[in-house]
Order: sequence, then C-alpha cells, then structure tokens
Amino acid sequence: MKRSLFFSAIATVVVVLLLIGVGGFYWINSQSPLSLLRGGTTNTPEAAIFVPKQAPAMVSLLVNPEKLESLRQLAARPSDRRQSRQELERFKSSLLASSSLDYRQDIQPWLGEEVTLALTSPDIDRDVTNGNQPGYLMVLTSRNPAKSREFLQLLFSQRAIAGRDLVSETYQGVNIFSDRDRVNAGAHSRAPLQERISLVGAAVGDRFILFANHPKVLREAINNVQAPDLSLNDSAQYQHALSLLPTERIGIIFLNLPQVTTLLGKEPQEQIYDSQIIGLKLNPQGIVAETSIAAANQIELAPTGKMLSEPVQALQYLPTTTNLAIAGLDLSYLQNTNLNQLWRQITTVLSGSSNDAISRLIAQPLAKLQDSWGLNISQDIFSWVQGEYALGMLPQKDASTSADWIFVAEKSEGTDLAIERFNAIAENRGLSITPLFSGEQKIYAWTQLNTVPSSPSELGDRSLLTLKAKVQGVYTTIDKYEIFTSSVAAMDAALKAAETDSLLKSSQFQSAIKAIPQPNQGYLYLDLPRSREILERQLPLVKLLEVAAKPFFDKTQSITVSSYGDRTDVLQGGIVLRLGSN
Repeated sequence: MKRSLFFSAIATVVVVLLLIGVGGFYWINSQSPLSLLRGGTTNTPEAAIFVPKQAPAMVSLLVNPEKLESLRQLAARPSDRRQSRQELERFKSSLLASSSLDYRQDIQPWLGEEVTLALTSPDIDRDVTNGNQPGYLMVLTSRNPAKSREFLQLLFSQRAIAGRDLVSETYQGVNIFSDRDRVNAGAHSRAPLQERISLVGAAVGDRFILFANHPKVLREAINNVQAPDLSLNDSAQYQHALSLLPTERIGIIFLNLPQVTTLLGKEPQEQIYDSQIIGLKLNPQGIVAETSIAAANQIELAPTGKMLSEPVQALQYLPTTTNLAIAGLDLSYLQNTNLNQLWRQITTVLSGSSNDAISRLIAQPLAKLQDSWGLNISQDIFSWVQGEYALGMLPQKDASTSADWIFVAEKSEGTDLAIERFNAIAENRGLSITPLFSGEQKIYAWTQLNTVPSSPSELGDRSLLTLKAKVQGVYTTIDKYEIFTSSVAAMDAALKAAETDSLLKSSQFQSAIKAIPQPNQGYLYLDLPRSREILERQLPLVKLLEVAAKPFFDKTQSITVSSYGDRTDVLQGGIVLRLGSN
C-alpha cells in the first residue's frame, strides 16, 4: 500500500548505506587518515530520545552517507566506482520518488551525521478490528536548520501538487505536516487507517527532521522527549546494552526481543535474553558486527563454553572449497552453555521447538547418517568429543547428490569405544568394514554390497549379476585426530587438504578470523557464493534478504560468526562480513 512505500525506501536506504557503501574498503592501507577505517565514530544515536522504550527495533547510521561513499570510491576500481555511484544514487532518489526534489540539492546540504529508523509499535491504534498497522519513525539530524526546514516545506508542497490533501497541526509547539490520499469516503466511513494517511513530518528544534507514517507516531515521539522515563534513551536496558559495545562504530541496531517475538506473531514465553544490540564498525577485514545479547533481569546465564586462544588445528583437514565450517572445543559440554540457551530461545520463536537446538544446528550435515544408522548424534558422537572439532560441508556435485561432509575430532578417552560402537552398529545393519588406502594412509569404509544386473554379454541372453559396494561412511586415524567423512572422495579431499590447500591456511579464512577477539568459543564460517543455493533452499528468509539488499549480497564473500567473553549477564559475539569488489 502507498503508506508503506516511503518507509520501505527509507529502510532500504538505511540498511544499504550501512552495508554496501563500505564494500571493498579493506583494500585501503590501514594507516589511512580516514577516521572511518579506525572503526567509525564515537557517537550514540541521538534519535533514541524520540523512540519509545518498548519499540521492537531501531537502526541507526552514525556517519554521513557521503563519507561512506567517499571511502568506497577510494577503495574501488574505476568500473566499480561507476557502479557504486549508480547504486547509491538509485537508493537516494527512491527517497524522493514521489516529488521533483533532488537529493544533492535539497538533502545533502543539510543532512547531518545520523539517520535513524525505528519500528515504534506493532500496531499504532491497538485495534484488532482494522488489522495491524506498525508505527514507523525516521529521524534525520540537521547541520543547517534553515535548509532542512525548507526541504520539509518543499517536500509536502510537492506531495500536495501530486494530488494529496495537506493537513497542518501544532502539537506541543511543533508544527506537524501530514498528507492523505484523496478517497471518496463518507462521514461514517470505516476505511482502514493505512489507506488514508500517507506521510507525516515535522522539524523539532534546530537538530532534527522527523518523518512517520501517522500523526500519532510523531505526537508520541514528541512526548517521549518532553516527559521523563518514556524514551528508549531513558531505558536502563538500552543504556546497559549500549555500554557493552566498542566505542567506535558506524551504525547500531537495537532489538527488544520480547517485542520482536510478539511482532512475529508468537506467544510470549520465558525470555532468557531480553535485548540485543549490534554495533557495526569497519576494519581491514571487512564489516564487523559486534553484538551483545543481555539476559533478562535476575536470570542467570549458563557458563560460557570452552575458549580457544588460537585457531582450531582440526581445520587443517577441511579443504578451501568448504561451503560451511563449524569449529570449536568440547562438543560434550556445548548443550550446557549460554550459547545453547540463546539457540533454544531463537528456535522456540522461529519454529516452536527448542529441543536440543544447538546440537541440531551442528548435526544438520550429518542428518543422513543419523537417519540411516539410527544414531543419536548428541549421545553417540558429541558425548566423547572433548577436544577440538571441525565440521565441514563440501560443494554438491549436482542436484541429484547429497553434499559431502567431513567431521574431524581430537581423540579422547572415549574415542576407541565410540568407534567400536559404530562398527557394531554397521555390522548389525549388514555393512562391511572394508580397509582401503588413500595414498599411504589406511582408511576404513562402511560399505553395503548390492547386486545389480549387468548388460547382456557374449554369453547369450543371460544377464550377469555383479556386486556393487555403496559407501555409507569412511573413517581414519591420523596423528591425534579421528576423521569421518561421507565418502571416499571426501576422505581424499580431507587428507590432501592437510598437505596443500586447507581452509586453515586460506588467506580468506585467516582474514575473517583475524577480526575476532581471542579467546573465543570457536567459529561458524560460511563461504557465501558457494553456499548460496543451499542456504536459499534451507532458509527461505535468505532469498528475501537477497532481494532487499542484492548489491550487498553480491559483494559478500564470506560470513564468520563467533562468541566470546566470560560475563555472567550477557552473551557477546561478533559477525565478520568479508566483502569483495565483484
């Protein structure tokens, strides 16, 4: 509907400026005088004084868009510079799609260092009979009050000329402008709210230009400034979350998790974590999103998992072509950690089930083995992995085959008994344990022998039956590690990786983990171009995000996620987005 078009454009602009505007910047020397390369600004969102305490979400860009564009232009090749300028101009012009105003002439001269977009309420009027209409608020800071007020008047004048009814009111000393679509509705019309209100705007003081999708949203924003203890800025929860972030950042995302749960249409349940804040900063590795997820009052978090002070050496057996890699320490303890508490809450909200959440995440590549063998991955494998582990998925050869996987675990006291159990299960299922060689390394394959008819031969019309071995799994012991794979080819790839092209030696992987503090609880590493098809199939939301921010996804080479810190009241972590120029 028309009421959402303006704010859809704004949301896209804010998110894209936070993401694509910095693509390729890490090629610039780290000693560059540009302050952005040292992380960002030390600002906090001034607009938080307008946002209500219970707002589900707020996104803030804390640097002028032109600075991000300048940084991008320094980093990019000439052809990429042209593309970048075209992309940015497209997003800027979308703000003014319904008017004849020009961004560079009418906005750039006065736009300050902050653009904030907030979802203030899941339903403005809280009336279920006319459907839900979320409240949206955008706040722009101004460095030239006269120019910004002139822009506001021009914008609404142009919208009136375009055929909308212009309404003006004064509230708490602030002039509020709004326009409405001209609809044929009688005095007793019950036309839905969203079909009438199009855009609302106001200049508040000399610093702020506000836009909303309904006058009620703007009036409440003004109340939040004038009345104590109403705004997000006055929230102890928000201020605590803000204090946990690094001081330098180019943007902030704040989520009120119980409100987000309600917004998703889920029934509120026990919330271990009640708020999340994400600070975006720049460094030579790419975009680093540092996040702190705070526990609700008087709820004690589970302990952190075992921490790593250096990269997991088990990764040496994953080839550089690995789509997805997960690595860390001690799978036997993982379900008792604060990280698993978080995954239980997330999966409960998204799927309604919290059973064994983090184990299912890690075990997903092993699902076929689990189903065909009747294994309980958590009990039969994770229970004895007390040292390093690494799990990797390899690219699919074609759509008709399943992706190969490699699982590497450091040996422990329970390893030999676990392998004996696997062998016993294999034999009970009619599988043979077949010794083979990969180079000079002895490996063992669990195979199933099947008879298959051959083509007619010179023996006449009789067809011959031949035996064909179907590999159900492969394992071997090398140095202090046990390696399990889904096929002989995957085992070959694992053994060759240690000699030549392992993920651990990859400059791309090393660049990604360099931005993650040590010690940490391990990593989840995703090569986005190689795994995009799998992600889209497993998580439809990824496809939606790609459409909304295609230029950013096209530039993202890898995503690395880690958790770290030993606080008892918050779970801290980071996401590294490594960008390319393609």
